[in-house]
Amino acid sequence: MKGSWRDRPSGSFFSRLWRPWSSLHPFRGKGRSINEPKSVGIRDLVAAPGDVKLRPERRWYVIGGFFFLLFLLLVGRLYMLQIKDHKQSVAQVDALSLHVATIPASRGLILDRNGAPLVNNVTTVEIRLSRAEATLNPSIEGTLASLTGLKVGQIASDLANQAYSPYQPAPILANAPANIVQFIKLHATEFPGVSVLDVSQRSYSLGGNVGSQVLGYVGPITGNEIKAHPGAGYQTDSTIGQTGIEAFYEQYLRGHDGTTTIEVNNVGSVIGTLKTTQPRVGDSVVLNIDGGLQKALDGILKADILHDRTVPDPRSGVLPKAINGAAVVMDVNNGALLAMSSYPSYNLSSFVNGLSNSQFRNLLSVGAFNNYAIQGLYTPGSTFKLITATAEMQTGVLSPSVNIDDTGQFKVPGCRTNPKGCVFHDDETTGLGEVNLPLALTESSDYYFYNLGYLFWSQQTKYGQTPIQNVAHNYGLDQYTDIDLPDEVQGRVDSPEVRKELHAAAPKAFPFVSWYTGDNIEMAFGQGTTALTPLALANAYATFANGGTRYAPEVAAAIVNAHGQTVLRYGPRVLGHVSLPPRVRDPILQGLEGVVMSPAGTAYAPFHDNINFSLTKFPIAGKTGTASNGGLNIEPNSWFVGFGPTTHPKYVVLCVIEEGGYGADAAAPVVARTFNYLVAHPIGPVKLKRQLTTPPSTTTTKPSTTTTTTTTTPSTTTTAPSTSSSSTTTTTVK
Repeated sequence: MKGSWRDRPSGSFFSRLWRPWSSLHPFRGKGRSINEPKSVGIRDLVAAPGDVKLRPERRWYVIGGFFFLLFLLLVGRLYMLQIKDHKQSVAQVDALSLHVATIPASRGLILDRNGAPLVNNVTTVEIRLSRAEATLNPSIEGTLASLTGLKVGQIASDLANQAYSPYQPAPILANAPANIVQFIKLHATEFPGVSVLDVSQRSYSLGGNVGSQVLGYVGPITGNEIKAHPGAGYQTDSTIGQTGIEAFYEQYLRGHDGTTTIEVNNVGSVIGTLKTTQPRVGDSVVLNIDGGLQKALDGILKADILHDRTVPDPRSGVLPKAINGAAVVMDVNNGALLAMSSYPSYNLSSFVNGLSNSQFRNLLSVGAFNNYAIQGLYTPGSTFKLITATAEMQTGVLSPSVNIDDTGQFKVPGCRTNPKGCVFHDDETTGLGEVNLPLALTESSDYYFYNLGYLFWSQQTKYGQTPIQNVAHNYGLDQYTDIDLPDEVQGRVDSPEVRKELHAAAPKAFPFVSWYTGDNIEMAFGQGTTALTPLALANAYATFANGGTRYAPEVAAAIVNAHGQTVLRYGPRVLGHVSLPPRVRDPILQGLEGVVMSPAGTAYAPFHDNINFSLTKFPIAGKTGTASNGGLNIEPNSWFVGFGPTTHPKYVVLCVIEEGGYGADAAAPVVARTFNYLVAHPIGPVKLKRQLTTPPSTTTTKPSTTTTTTTTTPSTTTTAPSTSSSSTTTTTVK
């Protein structure tokens, strides 16, 4: 039947539906079981292409949408890179292709008050080798080693030194001899990657042994120092002031480094230089120190200590160890530090020419890097009597004209404890007889000051518990002097409170907490746990000499630029006052003058034996100090401090020698010989070339520094070279 479903093509939909049923018909499919199923394939389930309507637009929609999404993402990323994050993107690219190499600036000079250079710069020649060229031409290391005499391993080590930028040549040989430099220049093609560079290094006009601890040295910067000065521009190959003036005034002396911007390719090879900024030399520091006086003082102190070690103490027969010592010269009228010496010392040139580890450890072990003038703590002995005498005169506890019978043994009234603890002996066991305040100072009567210590303690209700300590505080003895040098230590004056603090900090070293009459007596003549720095005591005597104004000791006078123009001028800084009207000052001055001028004075003999000027024309006052260190066969600390001329005080000079013996024997000759120089070479005003159009304030604050508060004596403590420095670039006004 035409048109019936039986006549439709076998591939039609209906034929596929029919096949399963027709396979069951008994007359179809011969040879098959009536119940045998026919297999079904994929073609039986999926419609033929002709039976389904074609819709190609859907595929295009999907494909087009996918690519449109990719396009949007690309546009968004380009927006982020080119517009929103443009600066960051450029920086990242530049960081990969551009590198900045530092051109070190020459440091400023350090000049004395007359404009003479104490620390200068000298240009030397340095041979450097490019790391990239050494990689491309490994044989260059051997060639360079043959020429210079260096080992190949040493050159390889220098190339691998991470302290230097990988994009600039590494230093191979410093202070290169002229013949080697000339050979390299004449045979440049044989030394690819080898360059010859002029570099600046420190030199010392008066020699590296003059003023070592004050001037200080420069050394390679450490990672911790870079972290401590963020944003200061220091690099891993920078140098920095480590001690002394070099450290304290680092921010001025270091100058401003230049830069070279170089371009490198994708393998790190240098393509060329794009930009160069020239370095700017650092400012110079003009000191109050007189170069000639400093050199003389260094020599006098050293010679005296070495001599002292060879002469037995005439009283005890013990040979003094004279472990270390310090000497200070100051202008009493403004605090200007004219000279400062410390022994043992070291040669600053060693840090330029090279100092081996063994040499460094040896210097460290003997305390050569310590500036004992500001870092040494010494029991003051009789030099402290100035403080007790001032307290006596200010309070009126005893009239200066009252005579006390110095019998040589002072027994504490009412003392019922151990008899030995109740009696204090003079050094002169026979006693000095009748003495008043001036004579007690002139002849250094311990008995007189034992009595003052007792009187103050027995009349606490009237004068308080710490009248002597209060005067010492006004003189600045228990404070920092605020000198412009790093790592000054703070002195201490024995008292009930100090005794408790010391016991809490070190119970075994300071087992006693209570304060008794005997403690007050010891403190009154400079014994007990009182320990002072030489500079603080010198400043106290300078305060007395000028009538009561306590100035901060000043090492630097000004900062000048490379053109000689004054950038900063430092004026006197007043820290406090001590009440010294004539009724207080005159009896004390009379006694201090007698120490040197009177035949009965404790320093009369050493001064007359060592001076070459007239004491009538240039009168000097002063005080000896012989401070017990305790123990058998241990010599006392030797002190002497003097000022003059007493008619119009100008200079104060102090010397201390640890375990040096009697003050008159060891320290007094140093002071006498120093006055020889001062009388023959009066110190003039600071010489500055010219001022800027608008000079800054004369009370400009100096850079801050880190101070150390150790309270041990210098004989038991060795201070490592300081690494503390300031990199502040702002200046404030007090």
